[in-house]
Amino acid sequence: MAQPIEDFLAMLAAERGAAANTIAAYRRDLEGAEDAIGNLAAASRDSLASLGAAWSGLAPASVARKASALRQFYGFLLDEGLRQDDPSAALPRPVTRRPLPRILGHDDVETLFAQAEREAESERSEAVRLLTLLELLYGSGLRATELVSLPLSAVPRDAPFLTVTGKGGQQRMVPVSGRAKQALSRWLAIRPEGHFLFPSRGGHLSRVRLFQVLRDLAARAKIDPQKISPHVLRHAFATHLLEGGADLRVLQTLLGHADIATTQIYTHVDSARLVALVNERHPLAQRAGRD
Repeated sequence: MAQPIEDFLAMLAAERGAAANTIAAYRRDLEGAEDAIGNLAAASRDSLASLGAAWSGLAPASVARKASALRQFYGFLLDEGLRQDDPSAALPRPVTRRPLPRILGHDDVETLFAQAEREAESERSEAVRLLTLLELLYGSGLRATELVSLPLSAVPRDAPFLTVTGKGGQQRMVPVSGRAKQALSRWLAIRPEGHFLFPSRGGHLSRVRLFQVLRDLAARAKIDPQKISPHVLRHAFATHLLEGGADLRVLQTLLGHADIATTQIYTHVDSARLVALVNERHPLAQRAGRD
């Protein structure tokens, strides 16, 4: 790996507070581009233009992500005086649309919880841990990384909140439901020793393992495992709160979104309520009712 790339990644960590997963993603994209065209720091516009063909089999969103990483890298080189020109204009600019989140219905959520609660009645450590994980994913809307990396100190003794460190090292307070608090109490009474809330072999439970235990639970609950993931449960948290009348700004805070435009994607699921609201509250609708 060329030194300019290492310096760029170090800048992401130090100045932008980028998370380890974000830095790893940038590294993969930059390494892949360098494998394709050689030294990125010295690459020409023609070399960058050739990446369009190399990426032709990728989805537009993947191409856009890779091109964005390269554009930021060349912006860094300019700022540091390591290049006098920016060749990134030659990179492809695919038209992408933000995909709508996969939605889990209320019935599936209830079925999933019923299965987890039945299994937790055994008081087996793995079953109680799984119920606690499920409660925090759906009840508090945590990201997978935020959840598995929670230190034990994030759980307060009295206040019904968790202190969560999200993307970019930003901290936020996340409310814990009464149900989740009960599950947490059960788990804290039997959890192994360790710095993390969900310890595992000297560290914490991995994101991959979290993904696996959720899909295994879905299979036991007779739900298609492909429908279930930590992120789908986070989407369900947001969607169902919005259906219940939650304010979009409040939802933005709970999810830890830096930009409310990211949160607004959830508004599409509440279209039926919005149509009813217009029919009931719009002045012309009220006038038609009087007529």
